[in-house]
Order: sequence, then structure tokens, then C-alpha cells
Amino acid sequence: MALSDIEIAQAAKMERVVKIAQKLGIPEEHLVPYGHYKAKVSLEYVDSLKDRKDGKLILVTAINPTPAGEGKTTTTVGLGDALNHIGKKAMICLREPSLGPVFGVKGGAAGGGYAQVVPMEDINLHFTGDFGAIALANNLLSAMIDNHISHGNELGIDPRRITWKRVMDMNDRALRDIVVSLGGTANGYPREDGFDIVVASEVMAIFCLATSLKDLKDRLGSIVFGYTRDNKPLRARDLKAHGAMTVLLKDQLAPNLVQTLENNAAFIHGGPFANIAHGCNSVIATKTALKLVDYVVTEAGFGADLGAEKFLDIKCRKAGLKPAAAVIVATVRALKHHGGVGKDDLNKENLSALEKGLVNLERHVNNVKNVYGIPCVVSVNRFTADTKAEMDLLTDRIAKLGARVVVANHWAEGGKGAAELAKIVVEMCEQKSSPTFVYEDSDPLWEKMKKIATKVYGASDITADSKVRNRIKELQEGGYGHYPVCVAKTQSSFSTDAGVRGAPSGHVVNVREVRLAAGAEFVVMICGDIMTMPGLPKVPSSERIDLTDDGKVVGLF
Repeated sequence: MALSDIEIAQAAKMERVVKIAQKLGIPEEHLVPYGHYKAKVSLEYVDSLKDRKDGKLILVTAINPTPAGEGKTTTTVGLGDALNHIGKKAMICLREPSLGPVFGVKGGAAGGGYAQVVPMEDINLHFTGDFGAIALANNLLSAMIDNHISHGNELGIDPRRITWKRVMDMNDRALRDIVVSLGGTANGYPREDGFDIVVASEVMAIFCLATSLKDLKDRLGSIVFGYTRDNKPLRARDLKAHGAMTVLLKDQLAPNLVQTLENNAAFIHGGPFANIAHGCNSVIATKTALKLVDYVVTEAGFGADLGAEKFLDIKCRKAGLKPAAAVIVATVRALKHHGGVGKDDLNKENLSALEKGLVNLERHVNNVKNVYGIPCVVSVNRFTADTKAEMDLLTDRIAKLGARVVVANHWAEGGKGAAELAKIVVEMCEQKSSPTFVYEDSDPLWEKMKKIATKVYGASDITADSKVRNRIKELQEGGYGHYPVCVAKTQSSFSTDAGVRGAPSGHVVNVREVRLAAGAEFVVMICGDIMTMPGLPKVPSSERIDLTDDGKVVGLF
């Protein structure tokens, strides 16, 4: 009987984090250990690397996710191990898992099979406390807003125009819309409020985009938390909140060092969602990794329409990063799902459904190659039920787009199972790569939104009601027009309808709401029915997660 992911991780022969650091040339005195197998790398050491030459950056992205599974994180880990397996000096950079999905749908997010990061239980649970600190910093600002109103409201905060929400790192639909300050005069003035999940907090976005403690503090001070009655924006620095918020985050800004099952280095740091935030690990972790090794493998959340677009248009634009190559992850099962096959029938050969679903992969390949300008290879995670005819059809169709297809078996074999993929990626990294953005900084906000929808999603146009249009106009005229756009929409479709599979064209994207993230320096474009505080499914993963009598965690996938 095959071992589960957690059983494989629990059987891992980990090396002490000091030894992992030594492989990277990091002196022990610059480690802040959290036990034997995880540590933070001091910001002092990070700063000392600034004059070193950068390695090559490799992006792992995917098709639109399906219930059939794709394996993007698993591929990121497997490719990092494979590069080391073929003799290259490489490491990976991942986001930290959120407890919302861990106890909700995913049950864990540290890779799978023999391509995992460890210590898996720690990474999936509290890890080094980064998310807790981000939640505290966010909620400190919330507390200071209500406290200021209660003590005379010198700034003239309009309680009806407070845009800042409280957060927690758990799915809880009951907290989306609430009323606070009930119970009498001692508790302040009642007002409507609500909770987002931590990974949707602007503090998380700032944390992952900040390049130093000073930059972090400046960005936190620029957060617009609400408005006065005459619509004047109010910032965290107006409340003198940003200094204390920075104090709560000062230790957490240092990147977290762990390892793969094959004892190769990994940075896991930060974790904004890709369907409601920009979906990338921290800039500090990525830029530090590029100074330490020759090849850095990182992922952007969900498909290349959401994660890869924001990776380029937000993270790379702001941090000056240029990916040399991209890997697009797919499975035959997932493509058949995009072709209309139900989950129970995915193991049956179905060439017509595969052909129909391949349009999803083809659009992602076209976007990465021709819209983003990055050389790419398609990596297929093969299942035992996949047939030769299905693989031949997939390979032939993608070859017509000028991209290679490789079958990777890292889930079962670790790094050696992705050796061919690693060799292809190294070849691509030697080619000229000229990554391009979907829009220019100088484009008006409305035009940026339209370009994303039409060039990436295949839409014909965008729409918005008069209230949203007026808000976009206010932001444009208020000096935020040069900001990039962060799209919040379903990850399951190129459209804003999660039920539309394949590669819809000619649809219209409705912009339901826009939000200003002045500290993160982007404007959030909310589409469809996407929520910034998810709910638990009918049968959450938390029902399967347990602790045995001898203290062993079970149920984390």
C-alpha cells in the first residue's frame, strides 16, 4: 500500500538546518533557529549579498485548477530537486500555507509524494509565526481606529467610510459582515465591520513586496484605512500606527529556511492568495535566493491567467525581477475535466474530451510565450490511467504552439523523476528571455483592467456600474493611476464564472468593486462572486486532521 504524503514526510531523514545553510554558504551566526530543522536568515546577512550576481529565475505556473488536481507546488519542489540531481546549484522559493485551506479544502500545501518540503507538519501549521504576526499588525490598526473614534475622533474618521477590516487565518463565513462595539458607551461606537482571511490582508501584500524594514514601515504608514466625512483619505501614519505595526513584523521579515525531502534548500516566506491577492512569496526571499544559487525555482498561485500575470505585472515590475523560463503544469485528467468530463469518469480514455479541454492549456501556453514573452515548457504529471493516445494528442497539439512537453514523475521518484524537465529548463535559461508586461505604468486604471481581461482572459470587454466607475475615476484622479492592478476573481476559469471550463472567448468581465491598497501600491479589481473571507466546505479537511494517542499528526495530506 502506497504511503500518504504525511507518512512520507514523517519518514524523511532531515538534515539540521545549520547544514542546509552551510550548503548555501550562510554562516551559522546569521541563522535564527526555530528548532533543529527551520530557521530565519538574518536581514543583516541578506543585506550583505546585494552586490552578488543573480542566478536564473524559473517560474512554475499551471492551467486553471480543477478538482482533478495538477500538482504545481509538487512540480516546483521536484524541479528544484531535479536541478540539484543533474549537478546544478538550485533552490526553491514557495509561499507559506494558510490555515484556511489547510483546514478547509487542501489539507496541506507542502508538495506531495516524494517532492515535498519538510518539516511538513510545521510548515502547514504555525511554522515560524509569520501569519500570526501579520494578523496582529493588521488588527492593531483596527483596534487603533476604533480607539481613536472612541476618544474624541480628532482626525474626523467617518465610521461609514472605514475600509480596513480585521483578519484571521481561518475560513469563517460568519465573520464576513459583522457589527462591532456593541454593549454600551464603554465599548465605543457601534459600526459595521467584517473579517478577511489573513492572506487577503494588505499587510500580507506589503510584507511580501517590502525590500527592507524601512520600506516595510513606509508602506505600512501609507495604508489608507478610511476617509473623513468630506472624503479625505486617512492613513495609518495619521494614527501613528505604522511604527508599532513594524515592530510586530520586524523579526518575521527575515526569510524562512527549510529543506526538501532530498535535503535541498528552500525558502518559504509569505503567502498572499492568488485569487484575491498577488499570489507570490516574498520579494526578500526570492532576491536572496537569486544571490545564493545559480537557479531559483518559484511558483505563482493558481493558473497562468491569475498567478503568472500578477507575478509579472506586480512582483517583477516592482522588484526588477526577470524570469528566464517558465514551466506550465498540467495533467491529462485536468484537461479532460476542462473538456466536460465529470470527476468520476476521468480515468477513462476520452480523446474527444481531451481535445476539447486542451484549449485551456493552449491559451496558457500562448499567454506565457506571446503575452508575457517567456520561453516555456509544459510539464505533465502523469497518472497510471493516462493512455499513449492521450499523451500523443497532448504533445502534438502543444508542439504546434512551439512549446515542448515533458512527462515528469517527481511525485513518485523525487528529483530524478524530473531530470529531463530540469535539463530542458536549463536549456531554456540559456535562451534570450525578454519578459513583457500586460500593460504599461502610464496606462489609465480602466485601460489596465481592460488589457488584462482582453489579452489574458480572452474577454471582449469589461463593464462596471456607475458607482465602481466613479471610484476608479477617483483613484485615477487621486494620484493612483500609475499603480498596477491586482485581479481578484475565480481561479477556476478564464471567465468570472467558476463553472465555465476550457477557454471561453468573447465574454465580458464585470468589475464588481475596486479597492485601494496604497501601502502595497496596487489597486484591487474584484470580479464575480469571489470572497476575501472564504467559508469552509460541507466536509472540511479539519474533520480528517487528528492527533493519535502517541502524539502523531494524521490527516494532513
